[in-house]
Amino acid sequence: MKDLHLHIDTVRRLLRRHAKSNLENMLAKLHPADLALIFRHITSEERIQAFLTISSVDHAAEVVSELDEHLVQELISELPIEKTVKLMKAMSPDDEADILQFLPEEIAEEILNRLKSSESEEMETLMAYPENSAGGLMIPDVFALHEETTVAEAIASIQNQDEQEMVFYLYVIDDRQHLVGVISLRDLITSKPSKKLSQMMTTNVHAVQPLTDQEEVAQIVSRYNILAVPVIDEANKLMGIITVDDIIDVIREEATEDFLQMAGAGRDRDILMKSTFSNVRTRVPWLSASWIGGMLVASIITSYEDTLGQVLALMAFLPIIIGMAGNVGTQTATIIVRGIATGRVATATAFHIVFKELQVGLMLGLIYGSLLGVVGWALGQTGYVEIGVITSMELGITVGIGIILAMTSAAFMGALVPVVLDRMNLDPAVATGPFVTTSVDLLGVLVYFLVASFFIL
Repeated sequence: MKDLHLHIDTVRRLLRRHAKSNLENMLAKLHPADLALIFRHITSEERIQAFLTISSVDHAAEVVSELDEHLVQELISELPIEKTVKLMKAMSPDDEADILQFLPEEIAEEILNRLKSSESEEMETLMAYPENSAGGLMIPDVFALHEETTVAEAIASIQNQDEQEMVFYLYVIDDRQHLVGVISLRDLITSKPSKKLSQMMTTNVHAVQPLTDQEEVAQIVSRYNILAVPVIDEANKLMGIITVDDIIDVIREEATEDFLQMAGAGRDRDILMKSTFSNVRTRVPWLSASWIGGMLVASIITSYEDTLGQVLALMAFLPIIIGMAGNVGTQTATIIVRGIATGRVATATAFHIVFKELQVGLMLGLIYGSLLGVVGWALGQTGYVEIGVITSMELGITVGIGIILAMTSAAFMGALVPVVLDRMNLDPAVATGPFVTTSVDLLGVLVYFLVASFFIL
């Protein structure tokens, strides 16, 4: 958003001056997504005052639909129940269900009781599905026409409808409400008026069931470049559709969650808005793995104390070997995790990818191992480092082979762990956090000292 800080300062200035009419006019002109962004950067008190200034219920509802979960809870808790009900009625059913799910149970129950019985039943149906499923995302009021309808009749029906959801596609059903085809609106309006929908529809429809995970839905949209996905039940009856705006939110949420897990910072998408204590509590378990791994690395180094005592120069190269191996492991794991998330890494070909990454790690190790080996030999020759009981050539070979093995094993671990986790139906994103980093550090130190011990002994 352009001029974000200018808008924030303007909102704060108008609030301080109690210039309600000016603030109301300003907020009415801003897009709901821009208002939601402003609300994230002002204080709780300012946010509540500004929200209550929005005069249009529809505009306020769109703003709420754009806000993060904890901000919605904060604003709804300050509203009279009557105004909350009006807001909910102005929202699309999927947004309404999402918001009801993260409101306190007593407030959600009261809102459901005040809605019309038909609306309440619809909300309860949507809320029965998991939050991250296709059923939780879908809009149930979908526009569909019978397969025997003509093009002229279909266009007339479209022009006369204003409540049901329709996005660039017209879904076609049979006598039993089964989804039998789909037609783009472009194809519809360019076809002869007398032509029946059954004669021009595409029968190969990419549909999902209500319990399909939202990430899989996003993959379908991305793979087939479609703007909406129909939701069907086990009998192939059309239940609703998921529109591309919701899919974009899913892609953003899933990518954010993966990045947070890869960084070992938990999986809470709203982590920046959490309190200091909540952030600490989230990160402690992840960092505990690094701490334990560090202690194990320290114990390995201690166990090779005699080796280090005889060749002090080995310690000088240890940070380079651990750092290079760690980078290779993280790079490989990130590539594999992203490949799994986007569907580019399939389970059937996963171990071929692991072998390929092993080769990549070996080649990178050979490049940097050769360079580091030459550096080690040169430093030993000049007497810049204390080489003790080994020759400068043996030092160069030790550090060279050490980094080759460390980088090769790091690439192997970085590729293998996400694949194994995916096979176990666990989120592979956790692999690139402390788990891979720690295991790579352990392997790097271990193989380095094993090579060094061979020459010393």
